[in-house]
Amino acid sequence: MMRRILAVLALVASSFVVVPASADDCAGVKLVVDFTAFGGGVETGCAAGDPATGLAALKDAGFPYTFVPRRPGLVCQIKLLPNPCTMPTTSAYWSYWHATPGGAWTYSTSGAGTYDPAPGTVEGWSFGAGAAPGATP
Repeated sequence: MMRRILAVLALVASSFVVVPASADDCAGVKLVVDFTAFGGGVETGCAAGDPATGLAALKDAGFPYTFVPRRPGLVCQIKLLPNPCTMPTTSAYWSYWHATPGGAWTYSTSGAGTYDPAPGTVEGWSFGAGAAPGATP
């Protein structure tokens, strides 16, 4: 009897497991973050639905960020990189990009805190001297 109860509980519990959407089947805004400058690769994520800003999309896709101290709005770290957070220079900063799936990257002329990405689009972030993310949108 106890085994049957445990089996039923396990079945019920497994039906409540939430699996995050992969970037490939994203019903929202796809994120591409290039960590190549730190010895990592390109990571993707999905911000489901219609995030209000580029920063909301970044966070909702699983990429926590911090701002440059005393410079609110200027992203210093994504997933704690670079570590430590330092004042960005012309050769070392997080650049922000937009694209349509399969299209070309366009450098953002708006800050991520004010830009409103449309569902079905791709947002990109790359650390360095302003080069586009190293992946096709």
